[in-house]
Amino acid sequence: MANDQPPRPSRRGFLKAGGAAVAAGASLGASLATSQNALGKTQPHAADPQLAVEPFYGVHQGGIVTPQQSHTYVAALDLTTEKREDVIALLRAWTEAAARLTQGGTAAPLPTGDADQNKAAPDSGDVLGLGPNGLTITFGFGPGLFTHEGKDRYGLAARRPAALVDLPRFNGDQLIKEKTGGDLYIQACANDAQVAFHAVRQLSRMAYGTAAMRWGQAGFLSGPRGQTPRNLMGFKDGTNNPSTARPPLMNQFVWAGASADAPWMEGGTYTVVRRIRITLEHWDNTELDFQEQVFGRHKYSGAPIGKKNEFDAVDLKEEDKDGNPVIPENSHVRLSNQASNNGAQILRRSYSYNDGTNFYIERWPPWRQETEYDAGLIFIAHQSDPRTGFIPINDRLAKFDMMNQFTTHVGSAIFAVPPGAKPGSYIGAGLFET
Repeated sequence: MANDQPPRPSRRGFLKAGGAAVAAGASLGASLATSQNALGKTQPHAADPQLAVEPFYGVHQGGIVTPQQSHTYVAALDLTTEKREDVIALLRAWTEAAARLTQGGTAAPLPTGDADQNKAAPDSGDVLGLGPNGLTITFGFGPGLFTHEGKDRYGLAARRPAALVDLPRFNGDQLIKEKTGGDLYIQACANDAQVAFHAVRQLSRMAYGTAAMRWGQAGFLSGPRGQTPRNLMGFKDGTNNPSTARPPLMNQFVWAGASADAPWMEGGTYTVVRRIRITLEHWDNTELDFQEQVFGRHKYSGAPIGKKNEFDAVDLKEEDKDGNPVIPENSHVRLSNQASNNGAQILRRSYSYNDGTNFYIERWPPWRQETEYDAGLIFIAHQSDPRTGFIPINDRLAKFDMMNQFTTHVGSAIFAVPPGAKPGSYIGAGLFET
């Protein structure tokens, strides 16, 4: 009888394949600590996630070290106006709306009384009664805010942070223009998918005439609360994140300082967003032992290979009886580990996505042509400087990671995420008013 199962990849062949063709680096991040700042404290999560409330105003923006919610909707917009005052007006309006939305309100006050019934609708109304659901809204600025087609259209070119670099093209990138870049960034995270989408929907509606949607992506997170979640490949992701409960680590690796070229970024962060497609059909037909070699961890416990517990230290020097590294040289854990990257760390806060199916052609044996899942990872990484964080780490992964056999980076963007706003002010005020 013919065997209709696709041939399983050779483990030995993969272990020796140091230079894969496709970039990777998809470690899904989970922040489990509580965010606090001088202007507001995160309220303890209610027993019902629908009732959880996160502050909007503060030293830092929410959605960065906030305990990770179960859903997100991230989007990028392109500015269409040539007027600086239009951009400021939009940011003021967004700030006021976001402050209301995160508290479970509508984007603008609802009409009160018959005389108001004919006014323009202040909100789509699709989440009325759903509650705040721990909603956080995070805003960022892309390189296009500072210069566009070589033009300094808003007088901000000299204030572009040196750390807001144009991301290089990494080995294996297959970037789609419509899923890449953007002048303005909105990240909405909530414990309800509709609440997150609603927030972006309202904010993008308010931008009409000033900015237009470039791309948007919904994502989800699965796992028991308080535990490291699993990605679509079935592995726990985010185990080695720097602890958000330790402010010194956040100051070292996540929060930007007051650099001479961008003092307005103090208390902000730099965010890289990558849309990474995972060929699940290919992955699901590999043996468990090989999958663990790819990650460098045991699948079910999350422990490093050779260890028992998820948070056991990763020992990159340990060898087996034959003198081979217990954790393979081109495993994801080894290549992304702090010890392999001159001490660099980034804060991963990623989400899975599933956009149904589409027709796909593999670029590796057996070169199948079939309808496959359009699913993968919305990789989101926050750091104090991408030049010492994401870029060198991903460059190494793009060249050598075994996971490249299963992943393709199809979208990419980078944003300067300014510090939080004070009541009465607006997001990014330091950029425009200093």
